[in-house]
Amino acid sequence: MTSRQHQRGWLGLVVILLALVIVALTARTALKQYGLLDDSGKAQPVVAKPGATEVEQAAAATPRNALERARGVQDMVKQGAVEQDKRMEEALPK
Repeated sequence: MTSRQHQRGWLGLVVILLALVIVALTARTALKQYGLLDDSGKAQPVVAKPGATEVEQAAAATPRNALERARGVQDMVKQGAVEQDKRMEEALPK
């Protein structure tokens, strides 16, 4: 029979492999939610044909990408911070 010490080494490798699989699946899910990873199951955006009307072009417009959305959120947070600073300045007695 193999010694118990030898079996613990294999068990450790299996546990590490399982942890790596869990981390990989979690990262993939997070990247899909953030829009940074293409989802092959998701339908591709429709592109308007040349000579399409404005309504058809508007219907086929693709959503902004994830980086543009992140920049928009960043600008919104900065604007909120500036407004909060103004309110705090007004609230302080002089």
